[in-house]
Amino acid sequence: MYIGRIVAIGMTRSNRVCAMYRVSSRSFPNRQAVENNGKIAIVPRPGAEGDLAKNPYISYNCLRIAGEWAVATNGSQTDPITEKIAAGMPVRDAVTLGLLAMDYEKDSLDTPRIVAVAGRVSKLGYLGIIRKDAVLVREFALEPGVARYVATYGKNKPSDENIDTGFDGACENCAAHYIVDGGVFADFEKPVTGAAAMDNGEGFGLATVIC
Repeated sequence: MYIGRIVAIGMTRSNRVCAMYRVSSRSFPNRQAVENNGKIAIVPRPGAEGDLAKNPYISYNCLRIAGEWAVATNGSQTDPITEKIAAGMPVRDAVTLGLLAMDYEKDSLDTPRIVAVAGRVSKLGYLGIIRKDAVLVREFALEPGVARYVATYGKNKPSDENIDTGFDGACENCAAHYIVDGGVFADFEKPVTGAAAMDNGEGFGLATVIC
């Protein structure tokens, strides 16, 4: 089953909070997640830089940190949402305003923008999406062993149905791999690259994986 890009929030069985992002793509598979200065960006793989001329939406910061919050998204909404949270705006409002300001992507598929935010202190998480027909943002209490997700297609609303109840991992690298081929995510097609931020006791550790 192909559901496009995926963002997720979760908590391991040892109560470590995590935010995750996965690129799944049929049209632009030659991409990678790269960590740089405390953030993770999606960029073309070497030799595929020309893809940016075909679609300007395929390169962006996908994961950033704002205090206790890790923010993962599928587009350039990452930056304004992170900056609003860092400035003190309530997370629900920052996600909603960021999505409304950016709107869905004006490409051939009207690709939705999706957001996941996880709080390592509050143990709260948020999932949001803006589609051509809706804006949806929902708060969740994070639970041990549970990951919740929203995707650009099919699984495209924050709900109690989009859930993995076997989520676990010892580190951020484990989480980055998990959203690519672990649990329910193994059933979703066309993985390209993944990224994760996980609570390490002092902050968030970051990790990436290339498929």
